[in-house]
Amino acid sequence: MAILKPFKGLRPPQSIVKELAARPYDVMNSTEARAEASGNVYSLLHITRPEINFKEGIDEHAPEVYEKAREVFDQFRSKGWLVQDKEDKLYIYAQTMEGRTQYGIVGCAAVDDYLNGVIKKHELTRKDKEEDRMKHVRVNNANMEPVFFTFPAVAEIDEIINGIIKTKPEYDFVADDGFGHHFWLIDDKATIARLVELFAAIPATYVADGHHRTAAAALVGAEKRKLNPNHQGDEEYNYFLAVHFPDNQLKIIDYNRVIKDLNGLTPEELLSKLEKSFVVELKGADIYKPAKLHEFSMYLGGQWYALNARTGTYNDNDPIGVLDVTILSNLVLDEILGIKDLRTDKRIDFVGGIRGLGELKRRVDNGEMKVAFALFAVSMQQLIDIADSGNIMPPKTTWFEPKLRSGLVVHELD
Repeated sequence: MAILKPFKGLRPPQSIVKELAARPYDVMNSTEARAEASGNVYSLLHITRPEINFKEGIDEHAPEVYEKAREVFDQFRSKGWLVQDKEDKLYIYAQTMEGRTQYGIVGCAAVDDYLNGVIKKHELTRKDKEEDRMKHVRVNNANMEPVFFTFPAVAEIDEIINGIIKTKPEYDFVADDGFGHHFWLIDDKATIARLVELFAAIPATYVADGHHRTAAAALVGAEKRKLNPNHQGDEEYNYFLAVHFPDNQLKIIDYNRVIKDLNGLTPEELLSKLEKSFVVELKGADIYKPAKLHEFSMYLGGQWYALNARTGTYNDNDPIGVLDVTILSNLVLDEILGIKDLRTDKRIDFVGGIRGLGELKRRVDNGEMKVAFALFAVSMQQLIDIADSGNIMPPKTTWFEPKLRSGLVVHELD
């Protein structure tokens, strides 16, 4: 059963929260992080992307870079930019995008739940990325950024949240990207106890976004157990920071692919080979977005095409076989274009749907890429089915938007 634990969060004053809150470390590169934090001493990116405190070109994994994160974190505390709550609390974090708002409960998840499979995942993690975030957690002795979880919606949890959000939020701002962020404190002990009790009846929670941060947080917690000869099981390092959203409020958007070459084929030869597994239809120069499952759009040579997978090329009774990323990976990327490993092949890149299909067109038109494929978005039910079955989605399958802002609350491990 799922554990939800209140904690004494470290939070910024209202006066600087908009400046301090930052997008997650992994949605930008160092150059973008520098630009985003430029002129803003409050930005949490000075901690989560500590290489921006050095001259350009420094190895972002150098020991002194991680040490700088801790140094800046200490400065944030000493300057009163992050202040610890005096009592254990839960929190509500809501995000608004394009008129739609989703409401999450901020509390600690349990390391044991991750290790025992109560927290279910749908993506593989890379060891290098895990180790990077583990070093970051170790040096700061804190979860600076929350992970994004989902759970099967519970009516009484919704009712409790609906009551709390009628009060004035602690934080309420619109970020530069136009997304709204709203944050409430839950400090009534009876309400906290009831939410903890309701979560204990939930059989599983799911990692929606942040698999590397989740793995790193849990593995550091497990490490600290082994290093503590007096380990009891109730120490703060047994828990890590998460925002839990009901599954019926979340929306997954498309995650698309761009390819650098045609594997020696001419455009005409590629189109001919696609006919074996797809009904190919020329759509013209105007952007074409897939409208249903098993339909893809392709941009090639200045034209958009609809590709509809032929019956028999997929298995709707298999949680992996039903996925459009599986169909595209097997029948196009592997079989025709020779891309065997999406994690390591340098000929492929991935574009989150938040950038729009115009970004696919731009990258092909400028000659950087030769062909682009747009996919119909995965559903929440598909994600849950895969996680429940113990399967793993192919890489770069789901894109959640809006991303959680880091810095609204931080969780210390001691």
